This record gives sequence, C-alpha cells and structure tokens, in this order.
Amino acid sequence: MPPPNISAKLLDAMGVGLCLVDAPSLTILFRNPAFAALYPAAEPGVPVAAAVEALPPETLLAAVDGPALELRARPKRRELILETRVRRAMHDDRPILVLECQNVSRLKETEAMIDSYVALTERRNRELEREKVQVEKLLLNIMPRTVYDEYKTFGSVAPRLFEPVSVIMLDFVGFTEMAASADPTTTVAELNDLFTAFDRIGEMHGCERIKTIGDCYMAVAGLPHANPEHTLSAARCASKMIRYLHRRNQTHPHRWRARIGLASGPVVGSVVGVQKYVYDVFGPAVNLAARLQALSDPMEITVCESAAADLSEEFALLRPRTSRMKGFGAVSVATLAPRPPAAAVA
Repeated sequence: MPPPNISAKLLDAMGVGLCLVDAPSLTILFRNPAFAALYPAAEPGVPVAAAVEALPPETLLAAVDGPALELRARPKRRELILETRVRRAMHDDRPILVLECQNVSRLKETEAMIDSYVALTERRNRELEREKVQVEKLLLNIMPRTVYDEYKTFGSVAPRLFEPVSVIMLDFVGFTEMAASADPTTTVAELNDLFTAFDRIGEMHGCERIKTIGDCYMAVAGLPHANPEHTLSAARCASKMIRYLHRRNQTHPHRWRARIGLASGPVVGSVVGVQKYVYDVFGPAVNLAARLQALSDPMEITVCESAAADLSEEFALLRPRTSRMKGFGAVSVATLAPRPPAAAVA
C-alpha cells in the first residue's frame, strides 16, 4: 500500500510506471499498474533487483538523483525502451526511493525514423548537388557562362545581336573517307583530342567555341563580351590551330589537315530548342566564314577583306583575289599567314 498521504487512486491512474522502494532494504513498498505491466514480478516486499534484473543495488543507488537510465523490458513480445529516473524522498521520516519509468520506445523509434530521413535527405541533396554540377558543366560546354547565368536566372535567353565579331570555321580534309574506313572509337578519340586542344587555344585568345558538327568546329571572338581586337584574336587563334596540327602530325600516324575560314560581321546569339537546348549564332559572318572555309586549301586560312584590314601588321596576306560566293557575290579574299618574327611590324 502507498503511504497514507499519497493518493493511491492518483498513482494508479498515472500512465508512467511508478514504484516506491524502501531505501534501507531496497524492497518494493508499492508499484502502480503501469509499473506492474512492465515488470510483472514487482510485488510489494520483493527486492527491486529481483523484479528488475537491470537494476542491481549498486546501479540503483548510483542512479539516485542522477541522469536518467535507459532500461529495456519485454513484458510481451515487443522490447520496450524505458527512461528510468530514481529520486530520494521522505515519508514519515523514513527514506524511500521513487522509481519513475516512462516508455520512450515510440519516441526512440520516431527519432530513429527522423535520423534516417535526415540521412536520406542529406544523401539525396548531395546527389542532386553532384547532378547540378554535371548539368552545369554540360550546359557550359554548349553555351557561354553569361548565357548560362541568364538562362538559370530567367528560364530563357533573349536573342542578342553581337556586332562586330569574328567567326572561325574549321573543317578537316578527307574526314568523310577516314570516318568510313577507320575504327569509330579511334576516330572519336582523335577528334576529342583535337577539339580539346582547340578549346584551350581559343580560351588563350578570347575565342568562344560555339559548336561542333561532325568534324566542323566553329568559334567566335568578341562574344559574349565585346572585344575591340576580335579580328586579331580570331586570327591568332586560327593560326595556332594550324600550328598545332603541323606539330601533332609529326608524331601521330594519322595526318590531320584542316581548312579554316575567318570572317567578321554581326551575328545573333540565342538558345534554340525547348527539350534539347543548344546555343547557336546566326548571321552573315557565320555564312561568310563557312564559304571562306570551303575556298581554303588544306592547312590554310582564308579571310575576307573586312577582316584582313585589321591583320596586316601581324600577318601576311597572300594571294589576294576575288571570289564569287553564294549570297555574297564577288568578295575580296586572301590567304592568311603569320609574318616571320623579324619581319613583323613593331
């Protein structure tokens, strides 16, 4: 029976397991139904250690007025987690211990579920971040960063006129025959090496690669940021590409030869497509560069008159001539070649 000054009905109604223990003998004085359901052997007069195996005398006394203990009980099939606190009390000048056992199994399960969801969310966030980086790298391979930033911010890219710019159009000689006869893996690997080198050369000279179509490589100087020396930058880039091919051909079994056209003028740049995005440029300069590339001999650069006027100090203009081109009529063109260092104008 509980001490007279404590309401037995109140203790019985509590959902928390409660047990009153005689401090000197560590025997049970009283336990409410909730505690009895957890520990069926807990009867008045029974030592606590006999009813609760996880609470030997030394553990029980060490827990008095200390932090909560985490005990486990299996009254039925399911194991329960009990948060147990032991407090000192006095009754009629007699020391007693109050054991309070609260079932925190559901709380622990909820905490475990939350931890699991948090770990899952963090892992998913890391995966999304990696995918975001991969998508960003992919998009930056097909469009300039400023265009990508605009697309990411607004969800679309407004067509923009760039004037003036210089367009480089490069095409390899005999690629169709080589692609039909050579191992496709080798062909793609070689193209990848070449285009990677061209990208680095273009980056050095302020040229932005716009796209590749098969063996055709197109880059633009003066886009997306204006460059007053766009023609000179494009010419230097094209010249370095030819020089790179000459050096590469000395050590590789397959000799790659390219034709390059270089033209200056206005272009319009924009993202094309809804499901498959591609950044492209359109305009007279693009068409003229393609026509000039077709006129070039292998390992030569052909420029139009408008572009040649800005290059005479650093490059030699060979074989000036007039050619008729579809959509442009008669156009003055020349073959571009670097001046020897001693002949360059200071």
